[in-house]
Amino acid sequence: MITQNSIGSLITTIENKVATLEFGHPASNSFPRELLDRLTNALNDLSSNPEVSVIIMKSEGTGAFCAGASFDELLAVSNQEEGTKFFSGFAHLLNAMRKCTKIIVGRIHGKAVGGGVGIASACDYVLATKNASIKLSELAIGIGPFVIEPAVSRKIGKTALAEMTLAAHEWKTADWAAAKGLYADVFENTEDLDRALENFCSNLASYNPEALSEMKKVLWEGTDHWETLLFERAAITGKLVLSDYSRKALTQFKK
Repeated sequence: MITQNSIGSLITTIENKVATLEFGHPASNSFPRELLDRLTNALNDLSSNPEVSVIIMKSEGTGAFCAGASFDELLAVSNQEEGTKFFSGFAHLLNAMRKCTKIIVGRIHGKAVGGGVGIASACDYVLATKNASIKLSELAIGIGPFVIEPAVSRKIGKTALAEMTLAAHEWKTADWAAAKGLYADVFENTEDLDRALENFCSNLASYNPEALSEMKKVLWEGTDHWETLLFERAAITGKLVLSDYSRKALTQFKK
């Protein structure tokens, strides 16, 4: 199934019990709110699909994996309600990934920024290329990675989170991300990545789906409070994005 319009595309394919979700957007695979909602809905549908055991999360193209939130929509926010609503889109997506009954495997082929790091962190298992550097640049634009923080901290810990967040202009290499536990393995190129991804997901899909579902629950134990926490964080970010600092920084970044 393909859903595509001016604010991005989403392609869903299912083969041999492995579903692939491929999102795309012309602006470095960034996320306007509607695309976040479409991806969330697709995940919820696959979660209840008995023909699916494993989900691959990937993005289109050969450039960035995901540039995070849409700068155009951030600049269009005019009040706190709108800001909270926009960032709640990431809260809904991360909660859908958390509650999904299927194992989600991330394919990170290129750079990930902000919300893109959050999506990678919310995957249950991640394979990446050497080009998959990561950055949390939110402080540099007057906000912070508040909504995605629980997902990132769960994977790499608070110390590594602080190292990324406070050095908001610095890229961390794919090898750094692997050493911290975000990536399970790193490959020289996309050909090697896709070969490993196919083998891994094929093996995973051959396992007892009930066992996989129970394992998913174990992996996410202790995160039920995200149901409220992530939306509280969305409200914080929704307020900060209206600040003069954020307005000026976003305008400068967009230029």
